[in-house]
Amino acid sequence: MENKSHAMAAGTFVLVVTLMLVSLVIWLTRDKGKYQNYELSTRDAITGLQPQAAVRYKGVGVGKVTSISFDHQAKGNVLIRIQVEDKTPLGPTTYATLAYQGVTGLAYVLLDDAGAPQARQEPGEDGLPRLPLVTSQLGKMTEQAPELLAQINEATVRINQTLSDDNQKRLSLLLSNLAKVSENSAQLTASLNQTVQTRLDPALAAVPALAHEATVTLKGLQGTATDLGRMSNALTQTAQRLNDKDGPIDRIAQSADAFSHVVDTLGSTTLPRVNRVAEDASRTVRQLGRTATGLNDNPQSLLFGAGQMLPGPGEPGFTPPPVVVRP
Repeated sequence: MENKSHAMAAGTFVLVVTLMLVSLVIWLTRDKGKYQNYELSTRDAITGLQPQAAVRYKGVGVGKVTSISFDHQAKGNVLIRIQVEDKTPLGPTTYATLAYQGVTGLAYVLLDDAGAPQARQEPGEDGLPRLPLVTSQLGKMTEQAPELLAQINEATVRINQTLSDDNQKRLSLLLSNLAKVSENSAQLTASLNQTVQTRLDPALAAVPALAHEATVTLKGLQGTATDLGRMSNALTQTAQRLNDKDGPIDRIAQSADAFSHVVDTLGSTTLPRVNRVAEDASRTVRQLGRTATGLNDNPQSLLFGAGQMLPGPGEPGFTPPPVVVRP
């Protein structure tokens, strides 16, 4: 009897604990929010997507996947039903795509907005609105896989052709030539270094002195240019003063005009008078000369007068004196 009471107590305890766990699960999983059901239909593979997977709008959890089945309206399509909270701002530009969580491979439904309104699909058999499902990046890569494999195959063939025996020989020859070129380059570099050390370095060492001398010369030229500028300014000022009104040049021109007027006056008035006075003086001197000659020849004319003058040579009545012949 005592064993049966212990078994009854243990069973009652297990039952109570089970009921408490069930109640706790129900309480933890209860959801008082309001949801709107949508359907997604796609021909792409939905690998990694499971019922109860999360539904996110711009990365924020807004619902979950309720079921996954085949679409009877479109043969070969997969039908996904989701629940989305009523407060989620879905609009004409909203579309769905599959996203993946890290390296786990688990997928979830990601809702987002495009820049333009999306083409809407007709409601399903249950009358639920359908959202457009855009192919994910993984789906695009899967679709492009055959083309990528073909390109990889073609690249492999070309690589094999490039690495043929003839090309390998040519490549070996090319590498040998490159080695020789490298050796020649090393020799050329050593020669250039020696040239730089023996010739260029002394020249570079002399550059500062030349630069200093050039600086001094430039300073001297600058001073000379300054002096020339001052002289030019002084000459300009002198020329301006000479050319000013009533200046030296103007006065010289006035003096030249006055001198020209005096010369004209001398030529037109004074010189004729001087010429007449000179002629009169010449006649007077000739008369005085004749008078002195007459007095010298006939001194008694001062007492008795001049008397009759005998005609001179060339005058009418002139008689030459007789020629006296001496023995």
